[in-house]
Amino acid sequence: MVALAIAALLAVAPMQVPQQAPAPQEAPEQARAADPAAVDLGEVDVTGRPLDAMIREFVTEVAEPNRRRGLARWDGPICIGVANLRAEPAQYIVDRVSAVAEDIGLNPGEPGCAPNVIIIASDQPSALAGQLTRERRRAFRMGGTGMDRGGDALETFIASSAPVRWWQLSMPVNSENGMRAVRLPGDCNNSCDMEAGLVGTPEDYGPTINVFSASRLSTQIVDQLFRTIVILDVNQIDGVPANQLADYVAMVTLAQIDPEADTSGYASILNLFETPDAAPGLTDWDLAYLGGLYDAERTRKNLRAGRMEIADTIHRAHQDLRTGEDDE
Repeated sequence: MVALAIAALLAVAPMQVPQQAPAPQEAPEQARAADPAAVDLGEVDVTGRPLDAMIREFVTEVAEPNRRRGLARWDGPICIGVANLRAEPAQYIVDRVSAVAEDIGLNPGEPGCAPNVIIIASDQPSALAGQLTRERRRAFRMGGTGMDRGGDALETFIASSAPVRWWQLSMPVNSENGMRAVRLPGDCNNSCDMEAGLVGTPEDYGPTINVFSASRLSTQIVDQLFRTIVILDVNQIDGVPANQLADYVAMVTLAQIDPEADTSGYASILNLFETPDAAPGLTDWDLAYLGGLYDAERTRKNLRAGRMEIADTIHRAHQDLRTGEDDE
């Protein structure tokens, strides 16, 4: 039944863009104390390290766009589906991820929506990942340029020993009309009829892009997330407070986060499994990063420009925190 439920989740058409697992512990009544070695965003001024350098390092460490693509984000309803967890913890994760999504300007899907975020718990996560990628290969690699992190990264995803692993698909789209801007295997725009011997021209097999506002410095092609698959290792998440786990899942679901990122020098929920006491939930660093990602214009051809937009937002968030402290 579990396999059928997972298959049903993965069978959802992605182009709508155009063993019972144990539950995590309930959230503690009081937040854990922050790890003194991890720097809060509001404390950067007292660390002796330049603010701009710390922000750039954080963004560079965390961001993991697909190869030769800009940073992708969700742009439309986000619908969370959870498999193989009991109803109460599953609903907690759904509600929390949806709440964080709404806070950054996204529209959470209504009950019964078709999931585009799929969270699966398993006591044999690598075996599950391998099975899914064999049986539902197109759910992980659709064949379009720039839509995923590549075959080597997928093998790393399968073999990972991390408590939480994730795989995301994104789509280059035309920001003017939301139409996809990459060809998929089998695409044909006009009169392609293989049975009739009409194979079309090379142009028929490429995406149609009407250029409105592109220039040497700007582009109307941006990257849009449309599927995230998260696998939880129940052997390693058992005992993790539900609020921390849900916030961790929210962070890796709503942004393209590097699974190998070293954020030990920052107070971040991404440190959950190395230093559980470092953050009770999403921190100022995390929220500023998500805020920067979803506020960014992303219309610069320079791929570094997206990171710089996020860095600018984190800088403003830091100033707001310091101003608040001064007012108090």
